[in-house]
Amino acid sequence: MLERIREGTQGTWAMAILGLVILSFVFAGVGSYINSSADTAAAKVNDDTISQADLERAYQNERGRMESQYGEAFAALTADSAYLQQFRQGVLDRLIGDKLIEQAAVDLGLRVSDAQIKQAIVAMPEFQFDGKFDNERYLAVLRQAGFQPNDFRDYMRVDMTRRQLSNALLGSEFTLLEETTQAYKLQQQTRDARYLTVPADMFKGDVTVSQSDVENYYQANITQFDTQQQVSLAYVELSVDDLLAGIEVSEDEAEQYYEQNIQDFRTQEERRASHILIEFGDDQQKAEQQAEDILAKINNGEDFAELAETFSSDTFSAENGGDLDWFSMGMMDPAFEDAAFALQNVGDVSDVVESEFGFHIIKLTDVKPEETSPFADVKEDVIAKLKAERAEEEFYAKQLRMAEVAFETPDTLDEVAAIAEVDVKTTVMFSQDSAPQAVNYPNVVSQAFSDELINDQVNSDVIELEDNHVMFIRVADYEAQRTKSLDEVSVEINDILLAEQAQQAAKEWAETVLSDIQSQQDVSDKLQTKGIEWQEQNAVTRNASQVSPAVVTALFKLTDGEESNGQVVELFNGDVALVQLLEVNEGADLPSSDAAALQNRLTTMRAQFTYSEFINALREQADVEILSLIHISEPTRRYAIS
Repeated sequence: MLERIREGTQGTWAMAILGLVILSFVFAGVGSYINSSADTAAAKVNDDTISQADLERAYQNERGRMESQYGEAFAALTADSAYLQQFRQGVLDRLIGDKLIEQAAVDLGLRVSDAQIKQAIVAMPEFQFDGKFDNERYLAVLRQAGFQPNDFRDYMRVDMTRRQLSNALLGSEFTLLEETTQAYKLQQQTRDARYLTVPADMFKGDVTVSQSDVENYYQANITQFDTQQQVSLAYVELSVDDLLAGIEVSEDEAEQYYEQNIQDFRTQEERRASHILIEFGDDQQKAEQQAEDILAKINNGEDFAELAETFSSDTFSAENGGDLDWFSMGMMDPAFEDAAFALQNVGDVSDVVESEFGFHIIKLTDVKPEETSPFADVKEDVIAKLKAERAEEEFYAKQLRMAEVAFETPDTLDEVAAIAEVDVKTTVMFSQDSAPQAVNYPNVVSQAFSDELINDQVNSDVIELEDNHVMFIRVADYEAQRTKSLDEVSVEINDILLAEQAQQAAKEWAETVLSDIQSQQDVSDKLQTKGIEWQEQNAVTRNASQVSPAVVTALFKLTDGEESNGQVVELFNGDVALVQLLEVNEGADLPSSDAAALQNRLTTMRAQFTYSEFINALREQADVEILSLIHISEPTRRYAIS
C-alpha cells in the first residue's frame, strides 16, 4: 500500500538485499519463468519455451555466485571458452529440468493457495528486518528488481507449485535401519593384505625403443607437443594505499573540517510510529468518515493495534498493530511526515491525516532525539577520512596523467612509472593459465594476450584491478604458440616409451608370479632373484594412506576365500604391484548415537538420485529442442582513458 512512501529505501541496503533476492529466486526456479514471447528462444520444452533472456539471466547470476564463492580459481576457468560453453549448457539443462517439473506439477493438478503464498513471503528473510517482516523493505526490493507485487506473487505461485512436486519426490525416499547398519559396517570394514612392489626400472635393460617407435608416438600424439603462447610483462601499479603514507593532516585541519561539516556528525531525530490507513476507494468522503469513526474509537480507549489489524488497508503493517518501524525526516510522504513529527509525546495520536495514499491515523510509539558527536570522539575518524580523500584526489590525478603519458609514449612505461614514483616491474614468461600472482587478474591476463599489445607493442590503457587500484602493462617479450619439432622432443618421447615398456614388462613378470601362486608353486626363488620381498599390512581401511591408492582399490575388489587370490595393478609412479587378500575384518557396529544422522544422509543421497532420474525420465518422454545456445556476452570492461 505504501510502496512510494519511503523514498529513502533506494540506498545501499536495498541494493544488497536485491542481490540476495535475485540469487535466491532465480536459482530456486523463479527466474526460469519470466518468459517473453518476443525473446529469442534458447530451448523449447513441449509447448513452453525458455528464452535467451531467461538463459542469460540465470547464467549471469550463477556465474556471479561462482565468482563470489571461488574467486580467482573460477576466474581462471572462465578464460577457457570451451569451459564457459559447457557452463552455459549446464545452466540451460537446469532450466529445462525446472520447466519439466513445472509442467509435471500442472499435469498432476497441484495448486498453491493465496494464503500459502502470503505466508511464504512473510517468512522470507530477504524481506525481514530484525527478525520481522518489513513491508517497506518488501516493496522497495520488489521495486528495485522490477516486480509489481501481483507479478511477484504469480512467480511465487509457479515456483511453490513446482516445489510441491519436487519436495514430494525428495520426501518419498527412505532408508531402513538395517540398510544403514550394513552400509556403515561395509564402510568400516578393514582388510589384511600382503603385496609385492615390482620396480619397473629393473626391467629397463630388457626393453629397447627404436627410432620408428619414437616417430610413431610423435605423430600419434602431436598435439601433446603444442606449446601455448607466452608473454613476459612489464607493468606499473598504483593504488591509493601506496599514497596514504605520504599524506599529512593536522588536528587544526581536522577540526576545521568537523565544524564545516557538523551535520555529518549529527544523527537526525528518528521516530517510530504505527498507523491505520483507510484507502480512498470509490467514495473518498465515505473513507474519511470511516477514518473519523476509528479515531473516535481510539479516543474512547479502544486498542490502537487491534483497530489497525481490523481496519487498516496496509495489510502487512496491520499484522504488527500498524507498526512502521523507525523513520526520519525525508523518508515519508510529506503530509504523513508533518503529522508524525508534530506529535509531542510518545502515545499521542494524530487527527485524521490525508496523504496521496488515503487517510491515516498516526500513533507515536517512540522517539530517538537528535545527537551530535563531539570532535574528540570523532577526531581520528576525521583525520583518516581527510587522508583518504586527499590520497584519492592524488590517485585520480596521477592515474589520469599516467593514462595520458601511456598513450602519448606507447613504446615504454618509464615515464608512466616516473609519475607514480615507482619502478617498472617485469614478470617471467607465462601462459594464459599460469600467470604470476602479481598480474593474475582476469582483465590483466586478457589484455596481456590481446592482439593489440602483442602485435602493436603498445602500452595498455589503465586497467582497473579493484577500487582505487590500477595497473598499466606492456608485453616485454613474446613467444608464439607452436608445435615442438621431433628433434626437440625425441629424448622426452624415448623416456616415455621406455617407462611404458618397462612397466609392461614388470606387469607381465608379476602376472607370472601370480599364476605360479595360483598353481600352488613356491615363488620364493623367483622373488629372491629380483630382490623382491612380500610386505604385509593389517587392518587396511578404504581410505588408507600407508599404501598406494591403487593397491587399496584392488584389495577391496578382491573376494574373501582362497589364499591364492590376487591381482596385479599398475601404480601411479610407473611400478606395478601384486596384491593378495588375506583376511576380511568386519566393521564395527553402528553407534546408536550416529544411526539417525547416517540414515538421513543415505536417504538424502537416494532422494537426490531419484529426483535426477525423474527429470531424466521426463526429458526422455518430452519434446525438448535446444534451439540456440548462443554465446552470452561477457560483462563490458571499461578503462579510464584520456
